[in-house]
Amino acid sequence: MRSYARGGWCLVAGLVMLLSGCTGSPGRPEVTRSPAVATSRPGTPPPAKPAERTWPGADNTGVPDGLTLRKSGSIEVTKNGTVIDGVEVTGYITVEADDVVIRNTRVRGVKGWWGILQREGHTGLTVEDTEVFGNGKERTQFGILNQGKLITVRRVDIHTISNGILTQQGLVEDSYVHDPKYYAGDHTDMIMSTGPPAPGTELVIRRNTAINTLDQTGAIALFQDFGVVKNVTVEGNLLAGGGWSLYAGAGVKGRSSGIKVIGNVFSRRVWSKGGAAGPVSYWDKDGPGNRWHGNTWENGDTVTPG
Repeated sequence: MRSYARGGWCLVAGLVMLLSGCTGSPGRPEVTRSPAVATSRPGTPPPAKPAERTWPGADNTGVPDGLTLRKSGSIEVTKNGTVIDGVEVTGYITVEADDVVIRNTRVRGVKGWWGILQREGHTGLTVEDTEVFGNGKERTQFGILNQGKLITVRRVDIHTISNGILTQQGLVEDSYVHDPKYYAGDHTDMIMSTGPPAPGTELVIRRNTAINTLDQTGAIALFQDFGVVKNVTVEGNLLAGGGWSLYAGAGVKGRSSGIKVIGNVFSRRVWSKGGAAGPVSYWDKDGPGNRWHGNTWENGDTVTPG
């Protein structure tokens, strides 16, 4: 396992290929499946069993097993092209440079605003095969916070924070964002955007496991806090929990556009409706270029936005 055991995770471990064999927590809904009945003519082999889909989880995100990490306090990066590789940071990493790479690194957050930050005016940060988490006693507000332009987040495990990833543009893929920690006054989201992307860019969120074990706010949330949301692709993710598992970009500032929600799987294993209130809200069905296609529950039933 790439990350430490966390108390209370048995419920959600079932979402990631039943990794731990947990049976859930009392009072939370369970999902049971009856085996399919296949018929065939005598003498013909039975149909092949479909391969189990592998979602991002503790075994395939975060720091790979077997690495020895160098211990460090907080790091401030000011040189373009810096590579941080194989470090265990207690504190934060602040990036004030372009084309920085953070990989094979564990960030133990402390009280503050972020575990990893790319500041405004900078671009090209890549974070991969990394774990970011708070200490569970003092608020770490964001696992990864992007105030700059482009960012790539890949195979990252983020947990025990108020908010997982906040960016308006870039790529978030193959990552595991889960088990937030609530502090008074929080609005809690696993992957979120709060406005439009920078000109000439887009936001792509694909093949992630985003699980919010709280009853607010979302697993993936596209908000209009700072402008009309546009040019976002949400594709092939596993989503569970929150008030609504997906906030899909509508708002009072204008009609969203270019929002593509394709092939995602919504789970009832945290809340019976997906989120405490339902699977999806704030969908602009008439927004230009908006597309909702192939989104299902785990059993294959179609999820349709209200």
